Amino acid sequence: MEGRSPGSRGPWEKPVPAAASPALSSLGAVFILLKSALGAGLLNFPWAFHKAGGVAPAFLMELVSLVFLISGLVILGYAASVSGQTTYQGVVGGLCGPTIGKLCEACFLVNLLMISVAFLRVIGDQLEKLCDFLLSGAPPSPQPWYVDQRFTLTLLSVLVILPLSAPREIGFQKYTSILGTLAACYLALVIVVQYYLGPQGLAREPRPALSPSSWTSVFSVFPTICFGFQCHEAAVSIYCSMHNQSLSHWALVSVLSLLACCFVYSLTGVYGFLTFGTEVSADILMSYPGNDVVIIVARVLFAVSIVTVYPIVLFLGRSVLQDFWTRSCCQTCGPRALADPSGPWVRTPLTMLWVTVTLAMALFLPDLSEIIGIIGGISSFFIFIFPGLCLICATGVEPMGPRVRCCLEVWGVVSVLVGTFIFGQSTVAAVMELV
Repeated sequence: MEGRSPGSRGPWEKPVPAAASPALSSLGAVFILLKSALGAGLLNFPWAFHKAGGVAPAFLMELVSLVFLISGLVILGYAASVSGQTTYQGVVGGLCGPTIGKLCEACFLVNLLMISVAFLRVIGDQLEKLCDFLLSGAPPSPQPWYVDQRFTLTLLSVLVILPLSAPREIGFQKYTSILGTLAACYLALVIVVQYYLGPQGLAREPRPALSPSSWTSVFSVFPTICFGFQCHEAAVSIYCSMHNQSLSHWALVSVLSLLACCFVYSLTGVYGFLTFGTEVSADILMSYPGNDVVIIVARVLFAVSIVTVYPIVLFLGRSVLQDFWTRSCCQTCGPRALADPSGPWVRTPLTMLWVTVTLAMALFLPDLSEIIGIIGGISSFFIFIFPGLCLICATGVEPMGPRVRCCLEVWGVVSVLVGTFIFGQSTVAAVMELV
């Protein structure tokens, strides 16, 4: 921001400070944002439609959320341009102060760690179902050791997930994100086709009298939306990796990505719910016959989809650990090779540590499906609360007219209040369900 005269640019026209050799294209940014959002939440949307009381109330909540989702992405780009930071936690800490910054780092790390564990559990479940299908024709006998989930998931993590997570820049993920996006779209297409052309007796209409059991049940779709549309954690890193860092261009990328994501989620939620009605499972793939070849292919491709999004989550969590490493090295003045957190001597051990910890938790902790509400509640911090706080603080830094400042501050307060409500409602509901 040095050397710029006040008022020479509007707050929505100023580009963010460039990251090291930013070369990510707009199309690559769209695919990475899209793939960051098309994760395990895709399996839960039909169940969320059922919990909300039907298609109409759930779709209405999704449209309302979409306004805040797009707004949050644009705000994060604006906040990055004001603060000059290139990471989510750096932007929050630079604008809102060190206390809020440390809170953001803690929430950021816990949220991404739990998301990584949930992703590995989803991958493990799909591998287990695939092995059961492959052994379905074999005579009854104890399963071989090499089809055990502990072995297959460990092997996949070492041979596939770890190499995909090793690169220094997130721009590398644009290639795998294209494949993952197509896999998620295939799952949505299968659910739509199965509704119209599925085997006899599969398609079942929901009960005509279906309605929300209470007014609070309508809001039960929010945790799934927050868990599904979790691309805000990657927004700042993607923004700073783009070649064209104009904020108006970033707004267009955000709108296109989330509209495409909303379309895929809506198709999956509507047709999955219309197919099974009140009998829909929390994992939509578990509602279909296990010996259907089309569903088996969908399982494999969805596992591929999750495998491609895991490195993006790891990249973001590793950035928090790298920031902590940088602060520690500044105090201890260690060797030069260890002072650079993005160098291979630091990046590789941190990557291996993240994969090892999340793999151990995924293999030995109980089922995490019951705490998706808690993950969605924590995600509301990054979608609503922290962007709202950043917008409020940024208006005090940037020169702008009083009306513009007032409107931005009001929207920031609304975002914080909505995020606080979603966090409280979803966390309390999830804890009560666990109890």
